[in-house]
Amino acid sequence: MITVFGEGRGFRVIWLLEEMGLAYRLRPVDLLAGVEKDAEFLAINPGGFIPAIRDGDVTIVESIAIMEYLMARYGPTSLAPDPHDPAFPMYQQFLHLGEAGLAMGAYFVGGARNFAPEAERNNWSACQARRMFETRLRLVTRQLARSPFLAGEEFTAADISVTYALELARRFGGVALGEAERAYMARSSGRKAYERAMETCKGRRAWLAAAADQ
Repeated sequence: MITVFGEGRGFRVIWLLEEMGLAYRLRPVDLLAGVEKDAEFLAINPGGFIPAIRDGDVTIVESIAIMEYLMARYGPTSLAPDPHDPAFPMYQQFLHLGEAGLAMGAYFVGGARNFAPEAERNNWSACQARRMFETRLRLVTRQLARSPFLAGEEFTAADISVTYALELARRFGGVALGEAERAYMARSSGRKAYERAMETCKGRRAWLAAAADQ
């Protein structure tokens, strides 16, 4: 059975597994308690960050890499268009933009907003991270004016990647999203697999509930 270590970006992996109907278990990782106390997890990922998976003799980290591995190993799946499909270029672009261009910027914006001393919350690096997020978001906005999902008419793993990033930006980074992005997130998060993933990821569910009350 596939073991997923940690929530956070691990939610992307759980959501994908639910979409694909694959058996898995979630093994919590308490980053706040300190991963140096978690020898089992450090044996999987000595870097101490989440998510990671163990699949038989395979261990792999980084949420997008894990998603690509699972779709290649257990596919084919409509979540990953064939390379000859006209939808493939946009799928590939937004699958990776969801992390490299959006979630990474939102992570640093949110870190400054929630944890930095007040005088440092709008420092040069925090502003640069926000600009990075905003410029990449323009690509999402343009694409949503063309189609309901980022690769076209059908939901793909690129939507898992980007929906997670937009939720992170809104809840953690305090970013106000436009009507098109909010409607898109409602479409993506209205899926049954998303609901099942939320049931599994109790920490994420609690975090979103707390963020909604702020």
